Amino acid sequence: MVDQILRMGFPRWRGTFSACISMFRVSGENASLTRSQFIALSRQIPLLYFILVTNTAGLAITHVHSTPAPLSIWVPAFLCLVCVVRFAWWLRTRHHDVDAATAARRLRRTVRLAAVLAVFFTAWSLSLYPYGDAYQQIHVAFYMAITVIGCIFCLMHLRAAALSLTVIVIIPFVIFFLSTGKPVFVSIAVNLFLVSVAMVVILLTYYRDFARLIESREELHLRQIETQRLSDENFRLANLDSLTGLPNRRAFLACLEGAGPSMFQDGGVAVIGLVDLDGFKLVNDAYGHASGDWVLAEVGRRLQQFEDSSAFLARLGGDEFGVLLRGDLSNDEITHRGTEICCALRLPYHLPDTTARLSASIGFAVSRGRVERVDVLFERADYALYNAKQNSRGKPVIFSADHEIERRRSGLVEQALAQADLERELSLDFQPIIELPATRIAGFEALARWTNSTIGKVPPAEFIRHAERSNRILLISEILLERALESAKQWPDHVRISFNLSTRDIESPEATRRIIEIISASRVPAQRIELEITETALVSDFDVASDSLRLLKQLGVHISLDDFGTGFSSLSYVHRLPLDKIKIDRSFVGEIATNTTSQKVVKSVVDLCRNLNLDCVVEGVETEDQVRILRDLGCRKMQGYLFGRPMSAEEALSLLTEEVKNPRYYPS
Repeated sequence: MVDQILRMGFPRWRGTFSACISMFRVSGENASLTRSQFIALSRQIPLLYFILVTNTAGLAITHVHSTPAPLSIWVPAFLCLVCVVRFAWWLRTRHHDVDAATAARRLRRTVRLAAVLAVFFTAWSLSLYPYGDAYQQIHVAFYMAITVIGCIFCLMHLRAAALSLTVIVIIPFVIFFLSTGKPVFVSIAVNLFLVSVAMVVILLTYYRDFARLIESREELHLRQIETQRLSDENFRLANLDSLTGLPNRRAFLACLEGAGPSMFQDGGVAVIGLVDLDGFKLVNDAYGHASGDWVLAEVGRRLQQFEDSSAFLARLGGDEFGVLLRGDLSNDEITHRGTEICCALRLPYHLPDTTARLSASIGFAVSRGRVERVDVLFERADYALYNAKQNSRGKPVIFSADHEIERRRSGLVEQALAQADLERELSLDFQPIIELPATRIAGFEALARWTNSTIGKVPPAEFIRHAERSNRILLISEILLERALESAKQWPDHVRISFNLSTRDIESPEATRRIIEIISASRVPAQRIELEITETALVSDFDVASDSLRLLKQLGVHISLDDFGTGFSSLSYVHRLPLDKIKIDRSFVGEIATNTTSQKVVKSVVDLCRNLNLDCVVEGVETEDQVRILRDLGCRKMQGYLFGRPMSAEEALSLLTEEVKNPRYYPS
């Protein structure tokens, strides 16, 4: 009705009225102002509740003997309780980072609550007036005056709440004490009214200046962003690789040498990373240079999302990229950044006629607390990259003191391997593969061991890598396969033997034929033999490897894909290879009790195996909790230290004998 009257007869007053009403509202249209109001208010409003509680308690105490208990005890106690609760809430949330929408909602709620509390406190304090003597009546007036002034100061940043509080308290106060007719109270009412008018003027002026300050600060911030953007754009264009949109090699070297933005500071942390694409040569050769350029451009687009003030990325040439990180980064943080890059580059590349799948390996070199020579850091990063491509393809690797030792040891191992008496120095350990619910041993995996007379025991991961660089790996496979089959002859017919084939074993037709001859001569039924291959063994020449596996499959052996999920084309291998079994890598099991993502991955692989009629084995099981979770996910075959560490052939045979006497069951 009021709006209709204003529109009909008083158009000039309508704008004034609307402007007045808007002062009692929180618009939330200016996000920066809203958040700044909330931040400022969160520091002051606990003081408001402190003022209310202390002043209210003081007034209640002076009236406790002259006023009925509901007014002198229960009502103030309830109001103080509300204030204490809100006081605690503001203390708990004052450091929370909230967005503008949330801040606006909380400010509006504060305005409403301020109005409600003002009504209750005003009504309560005025209701005490009739019960007291002159001193107590003066206390009521003093309480209302000093409390409202303190609250207005605390609400200076929230104009709507401060004005609402002023109107709700001051108007009843003035009317009430003017109506008493007593000169002292009339003087107090007039005095407080005039002071309140002055405070409202100060409030409006302060709020206006506060809003202008926030607005100018926001404008300055935007100008700084724009200036920085233009500066960064000029620098990028001057040091740009036109194909990928990334800085070029010159820009990268400029950063390293200090000609560009300094990436190294004495006493700080400096990180150099080298990124190399795994499988890019195959894409470039198979689909042409145009497709290769498209893939490189897409790699550049994906890497650009990781550029920020602490990261500098560049294309160094070909399919190699560089990463510079600065800041107080731990090794875990560096690995996390590298893993994010690897994950981004592992996503499929959708070419016009096909889909290419690549991965990326990263080598990092870190300087902590001192200035390193740039060329030394670069060499370390290059070695870490080599290590990643050999042992952790598709993942980041940080150069460490162990890598320096490895560089020296590598020469010793290669020399010892070339001169070793492998027939005498090689041996096998066996690790059981069990099947639930009876924990029956379904098979053993044969694990290679080498103890050299000169350098002692050498881990399989170390000597196999060196052996694969030469033809020694073929001899190693022959010796160990013959021994594994000889041990399997002594086992029950239902127990299988799993044997790992190397890359060289399946990429060479001659080596494959030799494996077939050994199996045929052993007289161990082919159905009891499982040959395990890894995804990385298929990378160099998939077609040749696939043909070799099909020949082995025709013999009747079972083919297992080991370490499933750690390569970069797992699903494509599943339907393109003659597989019988998938072994889920231990990396998905270590945190399966607490990581729902690992559980979902394992469940998906188990369902995939079930749908494709493939057997499934989970590696790396070490705890009863893992067994329970894996069993609930549908896993029935497992392998890990919980069921048995690698053991000699004699111990494996003894374990099979013991199993018959003391079977162990897991509830299904």
